[in-house]
Amino acid sequence: MQKQLLVFFLALGAGLSLHGQIGGQYTYSFLTLSPSARISALGGSMIAVSDDDVNLAYANPSLLNADMHQQIGFSHGFLPAGIQYGYAAYGQHLPKIKATLHGGVQYVRYGDLEARNELNEVEGSFKAAEYAIVAGIGYQAYDRLTLGANLKFITSNLASYTSNALATDLAAAYNDTSGRTTVSIVFKNIGSQLSSYRPDNREALPFEVQLGFSRRLRYLPFRFSVIYQHLQRWNITYDDPNTKEEDPFFFGENPPSESEAAVFFDNLFRHFIFNGEFLLGKKENLRLRIGYNHLMRKELSLDNFRSLSGFTFGAGIKINRFRIDYGRTNYHLGGGLNHLSIATNLKEFKRG
Repeated sequence: MQKQLLVFFLALGAGLSLHGQIGGQYTYSFLTLSPSARISALGGSMIAVSDDDVNLAYANPSLLNADMHQQIGFSHGFLPAGIQYGYAAYGQHLPKIKATLHGGVQYVRYGDLEARNELNEVEGSFKAAEYAIVAGIGYQAYDRLTLGANLKFITSNLASYTSNALATDLAAAYNDTSGRTTVSIVFKNIGSQLSSYRPDNREALPFEVQLGFSRRLRYLPFRFSVIYQHLQRWNITYDDPNTKEEDPFFFGENPPSESEAAVFFDNLFRHFIFNGEFLLGKKENLRLRIGYNHLMRKELSLDNFRSLSGFTFGAGIKINRFRIDYGRTNYHLGGGLNHLSIATNLKEFKRG
C-alpha cells in the first residue's frame, strides 16, 4: 500500500513542473466547462463533496464512492449564440477491490457557422464540435483517504481542421472522522495533443491544480465550500491596455494606480471560488445553491455597468426516482449559462 501511495504522489508532484496556462493560451477550453447544473450553480467548481452525484467524478475522480453505484446522469447546457454542450455519466462500484469506476462523454456543439473569405464574403457554412470520452477510478486507499484518476480522449473538429489529445486527472480526497469535512487536491488535464490542427503548431492543454475544502454544519442543513483554483500559477490578473487610457476627470493625466496591497488582494481572491448548498427535507430532497467566482467577475464584468457576473445560483429537487437540477451562471451582461441535469439510480428501478 505504501508503494502505491508513493507512486501516486510522485505522479502528482510531476504535474507541478508543467507550465500553467490561462486566458486563452491553451486549446480544448471546453474541458473547463461545468459538467452539471449542480456544479454550475456552485460557482463552476465542486471538488470537495463526496455523495451519490456521479457528475462530481468528472472534476475529481477521488470523490468516487459506493453511493455512486449504478448512478446515471445527463446534463445539458445552453450558452449564448446557440452554443450547446452536455455531459452523460455512469458509475459502478467494485467492492472486492474497494474501487468505484465511472465513464462519461462530454460534448460541445457550436452550431452552423458562416464561412467567409478575406473580403468578408459568405462562401458557405461549416460545423464545429468537440468531444471528450472520460473513464476514471476512485480507490479507497485508507479509511479516510481516497485516490482517483481520470483518463480522457479528446477530439476536436473545427470545419476542415481536426485535433486529438490524451489527458489525465490525478486527485486525492480526505474525509475527517465526523464525515462533515472534506479536503481534496486535483491535478487536471495533464497531457498533450496526439495530433494538432496544424502539424507545426502543438498547443497546450488547460492544465490546472485545484485545492478544495468543504464543511457541513452540525446544527444547520448547510454545507459551504472554498476552492482555490490555478494553484500552479500565482499571477492570474489580466493587464488590460484599455485601462491605461487617459481619464478626462483627471485633466488629461492617467488616474492614480492601485496600491500594491490592492493589487495583491485582487489577485489573491481571483484564485477563490466560494459556494454554499442548503440541504432541506428529511431526505434532502430539496437543495438550494449559490456560488461566487471572483475571477469570472473581474474578467467579464463591465466597469461602468452593474451586473451579476461571477454570481451563480440554482436548485435541485428529487421527484420519485429522479433528481432534477437547474443552475444559472451569470457570465456577462450579454448572456449567461442555463444548465439542466437529470439523474437517477438504476437500482431503484430493480426494486420496483
